[in-house]
Amino acid sequence: MLLLQNVTKKFGGLAALKDVSFTVERGSIVGLIGPNGSGKTTLFNVVSGVFPLTSGRVVFDGCDISSMECSRVANLGLVRTFQIVRPFNELCALDNVVAGAFQRCKSRSEAEDQAIEAMEMLDVCQYRHILAKNLTLAAKKRLEIARVLATKPRMIMLDEVMGGLNPLETEQLLDTIRQIHDSGITMLIIEHKMKCIMQLSSKVAVLNNGELVTLGTPEEVVRNPEVIKAYLGADYHVDSF
Repeated sequence: MLLLQNVTKKFGGLAALKDVSFTVERGSIVGLIGPNGSGKTTLFNVVSGVFPLTSGRVVFDGCDISSMECSRVANLGLVRTFQIVRPFNELCALDNVVAGAFQRCKSRSEAEDQAIEAMEMLDVCQYRHILAKNLTLAAKKRLEIARVLATKPRMIMLDEVMGGLNPLETEQLLDTIRQIHDSGITMLIIEHKMKCIMQLSSKVAVLNNGELVTLGTPEEVVRNPEVIKAYLGADYHVDSF
């Protein structure tokens, strides 16, 4: 579904990504982990069209999107959330999701039906008349996922959607992500909560200093000496995940 081939992104003389190559198979969930500043969100920005590539190639479902603008990438069915939630604060929750639905819909009534369907899956319909700025962090996180889901995507990139959530909220969102995936949507997920990555992912890509350290199953990754050194730390225990 997604191919990254020698993806490099430089900001002046700083290489934020250096020859990163891996694939995301159709129907899979791939985790993306690494220390802060390792290039994870930069990779999302490059793939989604926020930042232009310096070199390399990004292919989505057979279509080269390396130089595409964000809106064209979204039209193909590849969408993303943001690490810091970005609701339209002065709009109600429903209108936030309707804004996403207009990616596909031409009428308000059609967009609203599509938005409500997405909100029901994310369990935020009860907030539909509340201004987004007045929602809790957990509700805002779910609202942002509902907004991208309303675009009828084929692949979603989630950027730390479980960050800042308590254990119960995290478990509830894990179940929702599984439901979205079971509906046929491929996923690439940035997450620092390793238990979540271990439970969700079929494969995990590890970045450090803009380079791909390894790509493997969650079990392989947490036992990789380079990953332990760069990210997990020497005092980690495999059973804790």
